[in-house]
Amino acid sequence: MSGTWSKLKKSLSLKSSVASASSSQLPPRDPIQSDSRSAAPRSPSSTTSSASLSSRLSRTLSSGGRFSQKICAICLKNVRSGQGQAIFTAECSHTFHFSCIAKSVNHGNHLCPICRSKWKEIPFQLPALSSHDHDNDPIHWTRVPLIPAPLNPPPSDPFCYSDDESIDSPVDSTLPASSAPSVNVSIKALPEFPAVAAADSVSDFAVLVGLRAPTVNGQQVDRAPIDLVTILDVSGSMNGSKLFLLKRAVCFVIENLGPADRLSVVAFSTSANRVFPLRKMTEQGREEATAAVNSLLASGGTNIAEGIRNGKRVLEERRRKNPVTSIILLSDGKDTYNRESVYRVSSSPALAWDHNSNASTNRPRVFPIHTFGFGGDHDSAVMHHISDASGGTFSFIESVEAVQDSFARCIGGLLSVVAHDLRLTITTSTVSKIGSISSGRYENEISDQGFRGVINVGDLYADEDKDFLVHLSVPTWPIADETTRTPLVDIACSYKDTASENVVELEMVRVEIKRPRIVSQADSTASLEVDRQRNRLWIVEGIAEAKEMAESGNLEGAKALLTERRSTLVSSASAQAGDGLCSWLEAELMEIGERMANVEMYERSGRAYMLSGLSSHSWQRATTRGDSTNSQPIMNGASGASAVGYNTPSMVTMVTRSQDLSACYQRDNQRGRKVYPNL
Repeated sequence: MSGTWSKLKKSLSLKSSVASASSSQLPPRDPIQSDSRSAAPRSPSSTTSSASLSSRLSRTLSSGGRFSQKICAICLKNVRSGQGQAIFTAECSHTFHFSCIAKSVNHGNHLCPICRSKWKEIPFQLPALSSHDHDNDPIHWTRVPLIPAPLNPPPSDPFCYSDDESIDSPVDSTLPASSAPSVNVSIKALPEFPAVAAADSVSDFAVLVGLRAPTVNGQQVDRAPIDLVTILDVSGSMNGSKLFLLKRAVCFVIENLGPADRLSVVAFSTSANRVFPLRKMTEQGREEATAAVNSLLASGGTNIAEGIRNGKRVLEERRRKNPVTSIILLSDGKDTYNRESVYRVSSSPALAWDHNSNASTNRPRVFPIHTFGFGGDHDSAVMHHISDASGGTFSFIESVEAVQDSFARCIGGLLSVVAHDLRLTITTSTVSKIGSISSGRYENEISDQGFRGVINVGDLYADEDKDFLVHLSVPTWPIADETTRTPLVDIACSYKDTASENVVELEMVRVEIKRPRIVSQADSTASLEVDRQRNRLWIVEGIAEAKEMAESGNLEGAKALLTERRSTLVSSASAQAGDGLCSWLEAELMEIGERMANVEMYERSGRAYMLSGLSSHSWQRATTRGDSTNSQPIMNGASGASAVGYNTPSMVTMVTRSQDLSACYQRDNQRGRKVYPNL
């Protein structure tokens, strides 16, 4: 090692041309090997010799030696500005290429390679924002405050998780919202046709039943607080930029929770631990939660099942319950211990359901798990199953820089819940009967020999729309009447208001049609609203069938099926009328086809993209899918009532806030300022 120091010292004392020649003969200094050698036991004589040489070299460089500010001590190349490479000047005044020192820091070296002083700020390489090579672009480099290691190891998990912070103590429950209803939930009900000839019978007559959640205002209002558990993958594959951006995203969530909201953090790798108990997000709570998140380190395998078990324990064993409850789960890999156990844990009724059910409905309330598949190596089938079994959504985060926006979209909805345990009841007349109900993943039940149907919707976000099709059999009518309307169905709705906890019973809505002897041309035109929902269901059914074909290896057949469905879609009445939903569905089909170009592309992103889309359509709720088709809300052409992609205004606002914050980070990076103060 003494010889290496002598050569390095000698090279720094030569002229610039000689230094360039010498650098080509000397191998680059390996910071990992250097650190390991310095940490290894050595004899006193060698230690003294090395320390003496290091001290003399440090004095030479710090005293303004002839070439001290022109040579990178890692690659031994010129560090003059204007040569296309970012330059990092440390607190100790030593200068390096940003790329050289960032790679050294990524290996865990937080000391100056020259003088060995400990830095308070370390360089960090952000991921590229596009597929182009940005290694030398300063916008992707930043200084990050070094997170000191905790003085004491984190405490081991308690035997019981009943140590949640009480929600009975006085707190400021007036939260800036986003979630106070100005009016009740509204119902719309439309028949497919306004009239059916008295002599005709129809075996599949569709009635559209739609819900619209109330609009929120910008005043200080009471809203229902949330109990949120984040289950985070900190396995070895999350090391580097993934873990950094995940921490930033969770800190964004923390900053947007209110003082009555409670948060718990569970981390898993080889095993799982609760690193932060269920605490209110007061100012102190946010600081402690941020510190807990920043203490996370990546190592080990991926035990998703253990992470779920611990996350559910936090909610099952809590002593008090906030009105809204949810879990966020993120992973970038496959369960390396027992993949089947993930299916069992996520599907277990004992773990999936909160048995403190609402007395009015006598139904248990589920803990929805919103899953996020990070990158191209995660197990999308498992992550989709977990969300689907629990009533949550599955998002596909294709690029690492999108994780904060994905979390923002999710909590934008969770922080705007206006209704609990929403239940629709459909009662038919004495002649028509319910054949089926198209409600996606929302549970429905038909009883009384088809004269009664129920749809259990559960929670409803502010400004959220839900549309269901009730399929009736309409018999002939004995008396033709040109003016009188015949009742088909009556629709009732009940739910619990989240702010007041009062049960709301809406006024019944009746659907009627005419039964004339001859149907006029105007009455023979199908409702565009019903047509667009038929299109949506038709396309979703086709995507599910295409996925099954792709899983069996028949990619060509899957693409042919999607092409057929697209042709049917674009020729429909609502698409011809310029409906925004139909345009969005067409773009989705084209995107899926591109991701099915070959087996490799399908396995890398096609499967996850399709599963995330199916999750979004099944729950009629926005997800992140790694594309631009749902990045901007498109208003429906028919009614202009809701955003295509199921984005709500609260979601859009939260994503915009996230994007503005990220843009601010990038501007500060360009100006060389310190950023990410919470990290």
